[in-house]
Amino acid sequence: MQLGLIGLGKMGGNMRERLRKAGITVVGYDRDPTRSDVDSLVELVDRLESPRTVWVMVPAGEATHSVIDQLSALLKPGDIVVDGGNSRWTDDEKHAKLLHARGIGFVDAGVSGGVWGLQNGYALMVGGDKEHVQWLEPIFNALKPEGPYGFVHAGRVGAGHFAKMV
Repeated sequence: MQLGLIGLGKMGGNMRERLRKAGITVVGYDRDPTRSDVDSLVELVDRLESPRTVWVMVPAGEATHSVIDQLSALLKPGDIVVDGGNSRWTDDEKHAKLLHARGIGFVDAGVSGGVWGLQNGYALMVGGDKEHVQWLEPIFNALKPEGPYGFVHAGRVGAGHFAKMV
C-alpha cells in the first residue's frame, strides 16, 4: 500500500516513520525541503499509483483548506483524501462536498498520540464512508497501538473530528 503524507512536523514525521516500519510506502511532502521526499504536491501525486491516498497533517483552518483545494485539482476520481489534522468537523463536510463533486473520497481522522505515537501508536477516530474507511484499514492498523483498541470508525464524514473534540 502507498500513501502520500503532507505535513511532516513532529507528528506527521513520526507517522511517516511508523508507517514505513509497517511496510507501507510513504511519499512525504513538507514546506521544509529538508523533511520532504518530493519538491511539490504535483510531484507527490505523480509518484503515487492509482487509486491514490493522500493524508493531510497540516494546521487546521486556512492551511488545510488550501491543501485540500490544491489536491482537488490534482487527484482523480477514485482517489481518497484523509484529513488527520485538528480540523473542525463542520469543515469536513465542506471538504467532502468539494472532493465528492470530483469523484474523490474524503475521510476525517481525529489523531491522538503526539510525539509518543511513533513508539506507542496513535488513537484514531475516523469519519467517512464505509468503503473508504475499509480501504484505508491497513494504514489505520499500522498507526494504532498493537492490540484490539486504538481505531474506531465513528460514523459519517465529520464524526472522527467531532469524536476527538468531545
